[in-house]
Amino acid sequence: MATREREYTVEDVWRLACAPENDAKKICLIDGELVITMSPGRLHGRLALRIGRFIADYADLHDLGEAAVEVGYRSPDDRKTLLIPDVAFESKARAEQPVGVGFVPFMPDIAVEIISPSQTLAQARRKAKVYLRLGTAMVWLVDPSKKNAEIWTLGTDGAPQSETVNLEGELSGGAVLPGFTLPLRRLFQPERN
Repeated sequence: MATREREYTVEDVWRLACAPENDAKKICLIDGELVITMSPGRLHGRLALRIGRFIADYADLHDLGEAAVEVGYRSPDDRKTLLIPDVAFESKARAEQPVGVGFVPFMPDIAVEIISPSQTLAQARRKAKVYLRLGTAMVWLVDPSKKNAEIWTLGTDGAPQSETVNLEGELSGGAVLPGFTLPLRRLFQPERN
């Protein structure tokens, strides 16, 4: 059985993230274990921007909350987990809470993770379950290589459940972002101006 050298806390991650040598790194923390990745590639960045823009425009139009990209979120009850979704949505009630300097002390209502080539689907699913365990209502795992997505929520029994959406389907905001839909075909097609 492998043992960890040490368990990290969100305070440790803050110190690491503020160090100049870590500028190009994305440092997450899951149950005390550091997860370090490099800055995402072009497709990843474009998808995050598009998803964030669609959510932000809709949320602004209906006064529902705020969207953000690459923000660190932690649960106030868990000092050993810090997640940085590619895109996040905070309901109006959460978005209006003062957070001060540092990581946001609550989880987003919706977290979007875009699966990168260096990440496995199993790793992304593990992260989705952690988001849900810590209070996120909905997680979208967007897979550019397959041009599909998984929508993760908690079932009525409290267990994580997922639904796969193919290119002909759409992401839905459900009760978290009422009325919001994003057809995957629109997400994966380049914009025409």
